[in-house]
Amino acid sequence: MSNLHLIFGNRNYSSWSFRPWLAMKVAGIAFTEDVIPLYRDDSLEVLTAKSPSGKVPILQHGDVKIWDSLAILEYVAELFPQAQLWPQDPAVRAIARSVAAEMHSSFMGLRSHLHMNMRARVPGHGQEHDAVQTDIARIKEVWTLCRERYGRPAAADQGFLFGKFSIADAMYAPVVSRFWTYAVPVDDLCQAYMTTIRTLPAYQEWEKAGAEEPWVIAEEEVNPVV
Repeated sequence: MSNLHLIFGNRNYSSWSFRPWLAMKVAGIAFTEDVIPLYRDDSLEVLTAKSPSGKVPILQHGDVKIWDSLAILEYVAELFPQAQLWPQDPAVRAIARSVAAEMHSSFMGLRSHLHMNMRARVPGHGQEHDAVQTDIARIKEVWTLCRERYGRPAAADQGFLFGKFSIADAMYAPVVSRFWTYAVPVDDLCQAYMTTIRTLPAYQEWEKAGAEEPWVIAEEEVNPVV
């Protein structure tokens, strides 16, 4: 099997890059990596040379090139079925795919006003917008549903949305970061879930590396869907 190579953007800001990186790390899947700093004069030129969409992340596997986070996660799950990156029960797996897809396509209020910035601590910032509050409420609803119905009843509950770490958790990990950065109020169940994600060694590795990056992107330059 050819080596997997993941190309991604700044750790501090690039939520879409964080998702496949985190899942592969937690699953113990070996890969090499490159970081392309975003929003520099040559960033678009460099990205366009590597990615059909001109965006990050990109997974290279021999002649195969995948340029969408959720597609990367699905590909890796199929390559490494032993990692069990989706729940094994078909009905539960369908719910996990639903909440992952909802994260992939929704929550534009949150994306627009609460950008991922793992170095920042800005309590309350951006939460005055109705669209943000609607998104926050829905995310908390998703977390509560998953933990109460599919997580906590599991025989081997590890604190994740479906008991064991899955792609759904990878999809929501950047939201955990945003909730932490902006001190979004949550109940005890959601706080416990956030703690489970934030104490993952892989999460902490990414966060530490992001804090050490030399690049700073001004708030007005940050693309809300990065």
